[in-house]
Amino acid sequence: MAKIRVGRVGEQIKKELSQLIQSELKDPRIGFLTVTGVDVTNDLSQAKVYLSVLGDEEQKENSLKALEKANGFLRSELGKRIRLRHIPELIFKFDESIAYGSKIEKLLGEISKNDSN
Repeated sequence: MAKIRVGRVGEQIKKELSQLIQSELKDPRIGFLTVTGVDVTNDLSQAKVYLSVLGDEEQKENSLKALEKANGFLRSELGKRIRLRHIPELIFKFDESIAYGSKIEKLLGEISKNDSN
């Protein structure tokens, strides 16, 4: 039962964070970013928030710095929107799986092009 609750809490945090970042945060350093996933620990003390940022490395770093600065605001807003006794500590990380997937797709395309020649 605990695993199901952790999954539901993670999905709810993902949904609320996406809305908060999109509508409430006015920091110009935050570029076009998407919350791709949230992993919550079993004791609900930490939540790893995976982000996908459109842009170069500088834009990614600026977005991450802005989110770290807004961490307290995001946690307090999550506390207002989600009924939990303790809101998990938010840890922001980049989700490299999309970039990795596109790299693999490109390599497979090159292999198939070389095989047809």
